[in-house]
Amino acid sequence: MTYARPARDSRPGPHSPFVVAHRGASEAEPEHTLIAYERAIAEGADALECDVRLTADGHLVCVHDRRVNRTSNGRGAVSSMELSDLAALDFGSWKGQAADAELPDRDAASVLTLERLLELVADAGRPVSLAIETKHPTRWAGQVEDRLLTLLRRFGLAGGPSAPDEPAPVRIMSFSARSLHRVRAAAPGLPTVYLTQFLSPRLRDGRLPAGVSIAGPSVRIVRNHPGFVARLHRAGHRVHVWTVNEPADVDLCVRLGVEAIITNRPKQVLSQLGRTERP
Repeated sequence: MTYARPARDSRPGPHSPFVVAHRGASEAEPEHTLIAYERAIAEGADALECDVRLTADGHLVCVHDRRVNRTSNGRGAVSSMELSDLAALDFGSWKGQAADAELPDRDAASVLTLERLLELVADAGRPVSLAIETKHPTRWAGQVEDRLLTLLRRFGLAGGPSAPDEPAPVRIMSFSARSLHRVRAAAPGLPTVYLTQFLSPRLRDGRLPAGVSIAGPSVRIVRNHPGFVARLHRAGHRVHVWTVNEPADVDLCVRLGVEAIITNRPKQVLSQLGRTERP
């Protein structure tokens, strides 16, 4: 399966938010699979979002849920399985795509390691950044961040942006302030994003955990408390909103000046922003 390459001039303008493909182009393809990320890159996404979990034998894999039941034909917790166990599962047919049907190769519906995703980004042929979410709680605790930073250093991605006005190639996101603290302590150049599903009283004034400069509120927070975005901006923070799929929510994010829209539908959002691809 092939996709048209994005236009060379499709990067966001000064007032256009970055478009981040949530688990890849996950409305169209099975989430967290190679084909979902290939499609997102081809459609012109500025960045790719992924969740990472640590296997029993120490590999970081891109799986959202604690267990594989929902997104594969297997059962069990990711943390209790070795990579070979996960590699034997089909992560595509739950979405109506069998691993041996229309996919270009078997790997396209296999479990995706973070290492393979980093290789894909390196070979993209254009700048594509990564938003990597650490999932907690987990039995491996700080080992997740240790393995993540080791891998990023191997790819030369554990620092910040190459220039002040350029986006960092990688940012680390989490609902866990402790996870972000571990990342900041070990790799202070890496931007961190504090994710929030609900607006707690201690965050209403725009404060974030120490050292964190990017807020990651849910689109529900932004809908219900649009003034929260302005408070975050006044506090000097950037705002990356998830998961923005509806056109009205895209318009709201643009009006509020958020810096990034995280979406399952990168092609549609890019089109709504006027950043269409050319044949």
